[in-house]
Amino acid sequence: MVTATATSVRDISQGQDAYQRLIAQIRAGSLRPGDRLTETDLAMRLGISRTPVREAIRALEADGLVVHIPRVGASIRRLGYSEVTELYEMRMVLEGTAARLAARMASEVELAELDTISHEMAEAQADDLRLYELNRQFHRTLLNAARNRFLIDAVAGLEKTMLILGPSTMEDSARAAEAQTEHEALLAALHNRDAEAAEALMRHHIRAAHRIRLRQFRSDDSGEQLP
Repeated sequence: MVTATATSVRDISQGQDAYQRLIAQIRAGSLRPGDRLTETDLAMRLGISRTPVREAIRALEADGLVVHIPRVGASIRRLGYSEVTELYEMRMVLEGTAARLAARMASEVELAELDTISHEMAEAQADDLRLYELNRQFHRTLLNAARNRFLIDAVAGLEKTMLILGPSTMEDSARAAEAQTEHEALLAALHNRDAEAAEALMRHHIRAAHRIRLRQFRSDDSGEQLP
């Protein structure tokens, strides 16, 4: 006989799993801004009951990834042009600071790891999924090397909202090659312990990604039109 407690624990576990699976679909672009989230449809898609799906939707709403629209229901949040710009402006501030701190604080082991990731990225230019993951590892390793837990928390919060934007700008082959060159220049500044150059290069790197993102935003029929 299944007890109420056992059912509750199972629902919580399935809710957490559903949350992670929906996050992955948002990141991959399978769930796009404006898409409706209905408990029945998601339960069928994920092969679970509606209760854990409801919990997953609530968690996504708490993250700011889902909004409730009157007479429509829950849907993936849609970011406007100004919000996309604000996100990238914050990325420039936070990750630029991280690069400056990492130039001073990173250990030789961490710098060697960044070199390794950069080398692997150069070899993965034709593999979008691999390149995306390696790019995440590069930025995460650099952030950890900054040795500032508050900065790490701030970037983590920003990254959740960034998920709404869908696939990485690295899926643009020209951007991927450009980003590789930018990473290598940044690595040189880090090895030279040049904090000012590292911050300036990271800001340039984020600004370039912002430019590609706005191009994607403009060409996306589901997005808002540029003013």
